[in-house]
Amino acid sequence: MNTRRLPIPALRWATAATLAAGGYIHAQLYVDEYRFIHIIGPLFLLQAGASFALAALLLLGTPPLLLRAAAAGVALGALGGFTASRTVGVFGFTERGLQPAPQAVLSLLAETGTLLLLAIWQMTVATQHRAARPPVRPPIPNRATTRTPFD
Repeated sequence: MNTRRLPIPALRWATAATLAAGGYIHAQLYVDEYRFIHIIGPLFLLQAGASFALAALLLLGTPPLLLRAAAAGVALGALGGFTASRTVGVFGFTERGLQPAPQAVLSLLAETGTLLLLAIWQMTVATQHRAARPPVRPPIPNRATTRTPFD
């Protein structure tokens, strides 16, 4: 994939969209089902709020690396919570499979999409920085001051 052709604004908007989608799903689950679950409910609300805030900050302009890292952290946190809730449990709360449907699948797609877009964005930024730097040339030896073993 040629990352030079992907413009940063498109990546910024797409990342904000997937982040906001994940936040919306968590907010919907909080309102519909999870608000009465001790500790888990507020974590869903926190996930939604953080996702919406970071999506808004991404839309304000090209963010620094720290903001992109925070967005990745939110997406990883959601995926980690999803995995933990289906394996070891989170604060005594466990779920099975891809329930609640369809929100579980949609959340997985949104969070994975966020991480994929952030990775492409980072590769694009790195490629652009590399292309903008002038090549480093070795110094040309001065024959007058360079001595050879046969001099």
